[in-house]
Amino acid sequence: MLRAPAHRVSRTAIWYWFTKALLGWLIAAGFQAFWVVVRDHHEPLRIAALTATVVLAVPHIAVMPWWRYRVHRWEATPLAVYTRSGWLTQEWRIAPISRIQTVDSVQGPLERLFRLATVTVTTASAAGPVRVSGLGAETARRLVAELTANVQSTTGDAT
Repeated sequence: MLRAPAHRVSRTAIWYWFTKALLGWLIAAGFQAFWVVVRDHHEPLRIAALTATVVLAVPHIAVMPWWRYRVHRWEATPLAVYTRSGWLTQEWRIAPISRIQTVDSVQGPLERLFRLATVTVTTASAAGPVRVSGLGAETARRLVAELTANVQSTTGDAT
């Protein structure tokens, strides 16, 4: 039976996802508010669009970060990397250590602000890389070091 990976992402990821969603919705609402202010025609349509944006934004911002935190999990063993992610659509991924080709860690500006990082494990899989996002920066560094050591000690051709 498939079990949930053992580790949660950093609790700080909740505020990272909240801020990222809030900024996205504020940009969208800002453009629409500007569209409402510009006096032309179709004012009811513009107000309806802005209202729809707010109606969609509020539950997204209020629910999504906490829901993602409950879902997102990860685990690395000497045999594989396991992840579960998503919020509306949930994805389970397993990358055998013997199939790992590269291990990367990335921090965007907003992630740096929250001291978070994303670890990307690339394999030859057509499904694409396995990503563990929302990790504390120090946890990400340790995970990259652990995976690198595990990959180096594993025989196989990573294909």
